[in-house]
Amino acid sequence: MSGAARWLLPATGARLSHAAALAWLARADAVLLGERHDRAADHRWQLHVAAGLAAHRPIAMGFEMFPARLDPVLADWVAGGLSEEDFLARAKWSTVWGFPAALYLPLFRFCREMGVAMVGLNCRRDLVRAVGAGGWDAVPVEAREGLTPARPSPPAYRRFIYDLTGGARPGRDATSPEDPAFDRFVRAQEVWDRAFATRIRAVAAGPDAPLMIGIIGMGHLLWGGGVPWQLADLGMTNVRVAIPLTPDDPLPEAGMADAVCMLPSADVPAGA
Repeated sequence: MSGAARWLLPATGARLSHAAALAWLARADAVLLGERHDRAADHRWQLHVAAGLAAHRPIAMGFEMFPARLDPVLADWVAGGLSEEDFLARAKWSTVWGFPAALYLPLFRFCREMGVAMVGLNCRRDLVRAVGAGGWDAVPVEAREGLTPARPSPPAYRRFIYDLTGGARPGRDATSPEDPAFDRFVRAQEVWDRAFATRIRAVAAGPDAPLMIGIIGMGHLLWGGGVPWQLADLGMTNVRVAIPLTPDDPLPEAGMADAVCMLPSADVPAGA
């Protein structure tokens, strides 16, 4: 396929121009831009959308790639106080994320050059593991990083992440998305979803708040669950999820996301 990217709304099948899609997204309180972490095309698309939204209203950007404890480092980077090498070192990029920095640096440079605040959305992995193993009651309140217990995920989201992680297969204890043996994985996933939602709401819910843009993996966004589901539980419902797809991906379906941008060609994964 060649030519320009095409936007569509899966719920209705409506097609939008790029300008119309950005104007529609800009009316939200938060826009969540999905990605496949290793796809350069996804990150280019995120940058194009973020830049377009910044032309409509002030924005801030939240990143799954950084835990909230690194917010001071992100602020130093945006303020111009760090070289790229120092920024990545102080952010412990190779240990907290690990995907090639080159995929994300254009987004980080955009924030620095345009003075866009960057916010870390993630939490400690120890918290994710602890809640997965024993539920929220197993974690002392003071160790929850200010998070509240997650809202149980809807069935469509459970099925999505069950299929995403291999579905029913030999050696897997959980034989279906509803199987209690899958609960531990779901609880862990929900900690991330709740953390991202909590950090996004903290920025987007204030007076004269900027449009909050979340840079988040698709596994936390689709089929009505994940971060938007947790945001709704926190009282924030004017949220729109947009994702990029290529000709190699399955066709978008109603309920998958609020908006889909069909990119004109597939991209080679980094490191391939």
